[in-house]
Amino acid sequence: MKGEDDVNTAREDEEADGSGEKLLGFNSTEEQPSGPRGQDSMWRNEKYESVPLNVKETDEDHSRGIRDALYPQTALRKAHQENERPKDAKLWPYFQDGLRRIDYVLTYHVQMPQSTHKQSSKSCLCCRFKREPKIPPAHEDPELAAQEQRLDYHDDDQRLRREEFEENLREMGLEMEKEEGTKLPGVGFVKIHAPWDVLCREAEFMKLKMPTTKKYEVSQGSNIVEKVNMFMQKVTAPLQPKVGENQTENEKHLSYPFSREKQHLFDLSDRNSFFDSKTRSSIVYEILKRTKCTKAKFIMGISSLLGSGVYTEAYPLHDGDIDGVNAETNDRKILYEQWASYSIFYKYQPIGLVRKYFGEKVGLYFAWLGVYTQMLIPAAIVGVIVFLYGCATVDDNIPSMEVCDERNNITMCPMCDRACSYWKLVTACGTARASHLFDNAATVFFAIFMALWATMFMEHWKRRQMRLNYIWDMTSFEETESQPRAEYEFHVMKKSLKKEQSPKAGNVKLTCRDRMPAYMTIIVMMIFLIFVTLAIVFGVVLYRVSIMTALHMSSTPTFRTNIRATVKTTAAIINLIIIIIMDEVYGAIARWLTIMEVPKTDKSFEERLIFKTFILKFANAFTPIVYLAFFRGRIIGRPGKYIYVMGSYRMEECAHAGCLMELCIQLCITMLGKQLIQNNLFEIGLPKLKKMLRQRKIDKNHQEELNRTLHRHEKDHFLGPFVGLNPEYMEMIIQFGMVTLFVASFPLAPLFALLNNVIEIRLDAKKFVTELRRPIAVRAKDIGIWYTLLRGISKVAVIVNAFVISFTSDFIPRLVYQHMYSPDGTLHGFVNHTLSYFNVSHFQPGTEPMQPMHLGYKVEVCRYKDYRDPPWSNTPYEFSREFWAILAARLAFVIIFQNVVMLMSDFVDWLIPDIPKDISIQIHKERNLVVELFMKQERGKKYRNTMGDPSPQPLRSRPSSQA
Repeated sequence: MKGEDDVNTAREDEEADGSGEKLLGFNSTEEQPSGPRGQDSMWRNEKYESVPLNVKETDEDHSRGIRDALYPQTALRKAHQENERPKDAKLWPYFQDGLRRIDYVLTYHVQMPQSTHKQSSKSCLCCRFKREPKIPPAHEDPELAAQEQRLDYHDDDQRLRREEFEENLREMGLEMEKEEGTKLPGVGFVKIHAPWDVLCREAEFMKLKMPTTKKYEVSQGSNIVEKVNMFMQKVTAPLQPKVGENQTENEKHLSYPFSREKQHLFDLSDRNSFFDSKTRSSIVYEILKRTKCTKAKFIMGISSLLGSGVYTEAYPLHDGDIDGVNAETNDRKILYEQWASYSIFYKYQPIGLVRKYFGEKVGLYFAWLGVYTQMLIPAAIVGVIVFLYGCATVDDNIPSMEVCDERNNITMCPMCDRACSYWKLVTACGTARASHLFDNAATVFFAIFMALWATMFMEHWKRRQMRLNYIWDMTSFEETESQPRAEYEFHVMKKSLKKEQSPKAGNVKLTCRDRMPAYMTIIVMMIFLIFVTLAIVFGVVLYRVSIMTALHMSSTPTFRTNIRATVKTTAAIINLIIIIIMDEVYGAIARWLTIMEVPKTDKSFEERLIFKTFILKFANAFTPIVYLAFFRGRIIGRPGKYIYVMGSYRMEECAHAGCLMELCIQLCITMLGKQLIQNNLFEIGLPKLKKMLRQRKIDKNHQEELNRTLHRHEKDHFLGPFVGLNPEYMEMIIQFGMVTLFVASFPLAPLFALLNNVIEIRLDAKKFVTELRRPIAVRAKDIGIWYTLLRGISKVAVIVNAFVISFTSDFIPRLVYQHMYSPDGTLHGFVNHTLSYFNVSHFQPGTEPMQPMHLGYKVEVCRYKDYRDPPWSNTPYEFSREFWAILAARLAFVIIFQNVVMLMSDFVDWLIPDIPKDISIQIHKERNLVVELFMKQERGKKYRNTMGDPSPQPLRSRPSSQA
């Protein structure tokens, strides 16, 4: 016998076949309900009054006859569709009849009886009504009974809300099929299908641009440009994915916003493929967002129902399987083979197919990531050349040769109090040679190159984005203000109830005064979290100071060797671990603060969340690097008058070769660690772990059998939920900052970023295709606030690199010495020029070395790196004239470098147009063709009216459940 749900579904199908009125939830003899829900239904019916859902059967038959006479090919197609074989629901996302496609799925929790075996929803109706009432045992605990009663009441309340919400969805024209506990115990599914008339209505409401029957030729530009394009196509043919859309098409369909009154303009030869699965799911999602549930204290939408547990999940379905014997060809399978595979890392991405399957927003992300990765290739090549130049010239570098020359016999002052002793400058030979690899004459050239590279990247992306907008018919798309978020409506409802007004969101809105407590909390929390980041950096500084002192005091020779390298590496690793942990903490806090702010729309919520998360994560990642680049070694004082913190901790100083080498180590470990651990390991390991935990709820003995028999909606239930593109963008924006901000100290950063992104593209593709549920297709014509952040980082990068070259490296001191103080115009004597003298008798009591005879002789004068007058001058230990001359040169270099590079960047920005010329011509041509098409239709109407021939306008058919 059939179950209750099957009976209801069959009854609805019969009524839908008999009359289209049932799709709106009203019978012809019933009155429309009164009250808020009735008003809402009336509003919906008024808004979509032009939908012919209440056409009489006689009119339909008459219309069908006229239409078949006018369009015989349509009648043949309908006859073919009626005889079409149903598809297997196990392989494809279809209802059990195999004809109606599942466009969306809602899941909810099913409370299974504990005293009986788990039963399916397709149980006998008679058995349900004949079931005797449950008699409570004599010794039942009253508290447990009351708790069970509360749980039953909660379940009944959720069930009533679901029933009302689903009834409202039926009023909007959607068709549904329920399924409870068939294979997955405790999980109920509501499968939603949008009929053809609903798709047409919503497509017109959403202003979806659909291809018309009109085609026009796409010009490739001049003959030279066309020949160049053909040559490039032949050269890049091995790099193109095999998806059937690689060749540049010479013809393009003219697109126009869909209109039910102008259906004759569109190619409706195959209704099943006119609206693809991505468009159908987005249409259903828009209906879900608009539909409300009023059987509660406040109006609830789909987001509120999900948040309160009425529904547990809501997601569209993938097209089909990607592997196995039964896997047939579909877009998902093609993407898996030609996009989400590491073996084809060298090929281009099928961006058109990605957009077709996932929507414009996801397509733009992968297109942007592809452009960014391509632009990293020249940056990586130049960075490697700069590094190789440093390797080739290290033996000819005069300053490093002087440091490594044992004949100089320069005695340096202790690096710490008491525990550290005097040391020879020759012991810093390795550090000096390594610093030259990243601090040489080519560094300035590379910094200028990367500033111009950032500008070229931004301009290239703007042109690529405009080209995609033209290809995807998004040039005239304007994002309208979306529906208010459920949380916003809830706060508006509470505010209106307090004022004893009518609870309508249009009359009341949240003002700045209402949000003032949230704004103050956000400001205080953001400042507090910034100070937390600074405190963490300060804690790592104390770690370095204390560990260095402890290692110097150790009696073990193994610990005393390579002290500086050990401290640098361990501190960088600790910084990396803290950054990874705090990134997760800051992301959760940023979301909590944004929820507290109660933004009105989803777009506003996303932008505010992105801004807060970016500020916190950017500070978390770059504060240790900024400290090493600009503060370490600048505020240490001098021998005999050092600066102390926390009582007895002396501020750490840089090595003789400067802090650039330590900055390079920190950047290298942070960049590689974030990419390997935070990005790749977490993105691969965590989704697999979550999927394994979800599958553990199923009996292992039946797991393999279930995997073979599960339907599409049940398989997608085990996939991870799509949480948005913000984490993907954020990690790339942080990487872009590391590539551009401090590239003067780490020329290999573009190479590491390139290698990571080649893997990142395929990793993200594999995650989207196999590990995550299918996201809602969101229309977009740009990457939004991320472009603003990229431009801001590229502008700040010019200033940061100017300060790195000027203050962190020794480029300016070498330049000043060579042109002002060198006797022969070379760098001979530069090392001695940078070292000042200190009389060891001027040490403060208790700070002198415990082992003054460590070097085998008594030290009277030691050297330290600074520009100060010697102790025998009239102004001992004061800044010398060389110091002020070098400081002036450094500031002048910053000003000149910044203005020259920004001027060159603005010139490049002005020189390259944002819109490619051929695209601009095509857009103008397309607009003229639209006008020409409508003028032709108007002339045809006038001619037919004059000749007395009625216009063959297509008559709308009744709703077809097979669409």
